[in-house]
Formats: sequence, C-alpha cells, structure tokens
Amino acid sequence: MALTLGIGPLARPSGGRINGDLWSGLPGHAVFTHPVHKRLRARFGGMTVLETTAAVMLHETGLLPVYYLPFADLAPGVLKPSETVTTCPFKGVARYHHLMVGDRIAQDAVWSYPEPIEGMEVLADLCSLRFEVPDQWWEEDEPVHGHPRDPFHRVDCRPSGRHVLVRRGDTVLAESRRSVALFETGLPPRFYVPVESVRVALSPSKTRTFCPYKGEATYVSVDGVEDAAWRYAEPYDEARAVAGRYCFAGPGITTLVDGSAVE
Repeated sequence: MALTLGIGPLARPSGGRINGDLWSGLPGHAVFTHPVHKRLRARFGGMTVLETTAAVMLHETGLLPVYYLPFADLAPGVLKPSETVTTCPFKGVARYHHLMVGDRIAQDAVWSYPEPIEGMEVLADLCSLRFEVPDQWWEEDEPVHGHPRDPFHRVDCRPSGRHVLVRRGDTVLAESRRSVALFETGLPPRFYVPVESVRVALSPSKTRTFCPYKGEATYVSVDGVEDAAWRYAEPYDEARAVAGRYCFAGPGITTLVDGSAVE
C-alpha cells in the first residue's frame, strides 16, 4: 500500500513533494520488485502447497503488493495447466494453472509470465498464487490474512490530549481528550476514543473487516447510520494502543480535532 496506493510514490500521488520529477523517467504505470527474505507457507485442502524462502514481492501502481514464488517451491502435483491466457502490458502474457489437492480445485489460482517483457525478466521462473485461495498463509510462524503485508507500510499509534469531537448534525456522538491517534501509511489520521466518551447508544453490527496491519475490526451502528464506528478488540502489536476504542466514520459524521475537521 505504501508504494502503490494513497500518497505512495508509485501511485502518482496528488499530494506530497519531492525535489525532482520522480516520474520523468518512468512509464505511466510503475512496477517494482524486490526479494522477500521471510519463510512463506500456504496450506490448501489439508496440505502445505507452498513453502519458500525465495519469494519476490511485486508492487504495481494502484494495486496491492503480490508475492511471486519459485515454481520449484510448490508441492509436486498440485498444479494443472489451464487454457486461460491474459495479457498485461506491463509484464507480458500470463499463463494459468488450477490448484488441485484431492477433490478440491481452485480454478486459475496460479499464474506466471514464462516470457515476460523486457525489464520484467525476474518473473520468468516465478508464479503467483491468488492470496485468497489457500486456507492459511504464514510469514515465518505467524498467520497472515487479507493480503501480503507491505514492508513499506507503517502503523503508528500516539496518545493524544487534543479535543476530539464526533458529531452527526447537532448530535454529539463522542467527545474526548484521551483519544489515541492512529497514523497509517497512505491513509488519513484516525482518532480512536475510549468507550466512556461515547454519548449515544451503539447497536452491534454483523459487519467484520480484516486489516493485515491492525487485525479484525467489529462494527456498531448508531441511530440512522449503519456501521458508524469500528474497533479492534485484539489488534496486532502495531495497533495495540487502540484496543477496545471506537473510531467513527460514515455518512453525515464529522470528526473535529481541536475544531478542525479531519477526513
């Protein structure tokens, strides 16, 4: 995310400055690859279908990062050639494989560029596995969910005594001088307030989302707004300071910090 989305340099950001024209020598769509030194594993259909310490991460303008993996590090016999072919103007012609374990099959789950275009030769002996297909991924011995973690992405939490006021029209939803400000690469700052600062009734929602950098978020609604706030009950270490706190956003909701609205 840090490189390719939001204000990242490979996203053609509308904000931010650099003392030169980073894009003068680059095409309108940038692709950046680098080696990954972590041990990666993936399990599918009750079997470890991938184990490697030689992955490559690919960053591409406007897209989330993707792992590319040595064919040799996939378990023998789990790939079946597909007739699907696609073309990427920035990488070349992609060939596909189905991922098969026993009676379980994931169609076109794996793709590769056996003859990549000039400049993308690093992909020639590698393939990519759709991240949502395996039942579980690990980086070293830690489970990973959602999408690969971008090593250029940060989450920083800081206690804040600034006056945080959350409103919907004339209704105050929350007010606090004991919030935690969360700063995340490529995203606007978010202010998480303690439960006791909430001034309105909250209704549990069935909505759940997952962030690879913060963890699983659960949502609540307020009168007139579905999923008006979320919180992380057991966040990852980077976001531990916001555990149990609420962050508000949604139609008609405004967060004021020392009188100024934050996006």
